[in-house]
Amino acid sequence: MSKTIEDIFNFTEIADDCVKCGKCIPVCTIHNVNADEVTSPRGFIDLLGAYKRGNLELDKTAKDIFESCFLCTACVEVCPKSLPTDMIIEQVRSDIAQKFGIAWYKKAFFLLLRHRWLNDIAFKLGYTFQTCGFKIKDDINSMTARFNLPIIKSDRLMPSLTKTSFLNAHPENIHNGGKRKVAIFIGCLANYNYRKIGDSLLEILEVLEIDAFLAKSQKCCSAPAYFTGDFDTVDANAKFNIEYFESFAKDVEAIIVPEATCSAMLKIDYEHYFHDQPEWKARAKAVMKKVFMATEWLQHHTDLEHLLASKKKVSPIVTYHDPCHAKKMQGVHEEPRNLIRQNYKIVEMSDPNLCCGFGGVTMQTEKYHFAKAAGVPKAAMIEKTKADIVSAECSACRMQINNSMYNAGVETVFKNPIELIAQALKN
Repeated sequence: MSKTIEDIFNFTEIADDCVKCGKCIPVCTIHNVNADEVTSPRGFIDLLGAYKRGNLELDKTAKDIFESCFLCTACVEVCPKSLPTDMIIEQVRSDIAQKFGIAWYKKAFFLLLRHRWLNDIAFKLGYTFQTCGFKIKDDINSMTARFNLPIIKSDRLMPSLTKTSFLNAHPENIHNGGKRKVAIFIGCLANYNYRKIGDSLLEILEVLEIDAFLAKSQKCCSAPAYFTGDFDTVDANAKFNIEYFESFAKDVEAIIVPEATCSAMLKIDYEHYFHDQPEWKARAKAVMKKVFMATEWLQHHTDLEHLLASKKKVSPIVTYHDPCHAKKMQGVHEEPRNLIRQNYKIVEMSDPNLCCGFGGVTMQTEKYHFAKAAGVPKAAMIEKTKADIVSAECSACRMQINNSMYNAGVETVFKNPIELIAQALKN
């Protein structure tokens, strides 16, 4: 029987609920790269139970253990009792942050997430989202090897005052007919590093004659801060976004998000975070009913699938990776495939549900060796499909998978499904 949020955060006996069946072990991302019982879901639960009962000191060893979870929720998906290992780890990370503090570079990163104007400046100076342990590989450079195109030097990391984010490149209200209207929550990575995602989404809405409201005052969903334990940033950003969404929600059919992690944070984790703030929890639940992943809404609420079917097939072969925050948390996995397969051949990899190994800011910096190891099997199974393109509706997965493929010498190109769909509409 699934537990309520209130049960989860008053769980002095939750460790006893784990029957130690071991079903979580084969799917656990961290256990697969660090085969230690303490870094397994049932190990985390036992230690968290001891900590909550006052039998375990939250020292640096415990901190290291609790920060080793990828929060992929694979254990929750297979657990016969649906024990919320990820949610209780997220809570204890707040205790860790309060006791040990947060590294200066994380504080700087989360400061950007609170103030978009600072992020805009950092973007023009070439520093946005470069705190991760890897470099963002420019998509066009990854394509050159696959299709023998001329090599173009990337300026991804170079300062340029001419660079413009997605939100700053377009007017806030875009009119495509006026019969229907949606809002767009773009997400930080798509806003700055992968602007083509937002541009492609606007192209799709134009074809469908659906007006777009870009919601330019939106703040970061605060998922990176939530997974790290910086609850001050979560509290500030979540409350701002809820109030902002309330101001326009009645004027739009939906708030669509082309990013799995952002969508999951808004729809699900806001409610989890506000478990002890009843008013904000209720407001989050009410307004977030209008939030959908982009492919989810486009398939179920428009004629896009039939429109794509009227377009010609194209030659690139696509394999699809299921982001943890899409399939496991939101149940979204058929929708992007249904849209993509209208024009592309899909070849499934051996385990599309396997976590790519992104894991958040801490995993990509202090524990990057774990993230790198977790990416190896994903890159291998992508290469085995011989697909031209790997797709996922998540830019965090995009960063991690691109880096994993680069390390493994895999020349497959990564594209968000929104980009593939927009390209198909042009054919």
